[in-house]
Amino acid sequence: MNRKKRINQILKAKVKKTNAKIHKSNKPKYISKAERAKMEQEQESQEQNLTAEPETPNEQ
Repeated sequence: MNRKKRINQILKAKVKKTNAKIHKSNKPKYISKAERAKMEQEQESQEQNLTAEPETPNEQ
């Protein structure tokens, strides 16, 4: 009985692993609070650079 139970457990585990690989989660990757703050600072600095640069007319 123990041998049958062990074999069934192994087979069920294999099926479970393959199903987990097939059905991947749509959950977005976790981004830490420090990383989010860093990304926000970079975005703000880029926006400031775009607004700080004066538009030059095209010379022809």
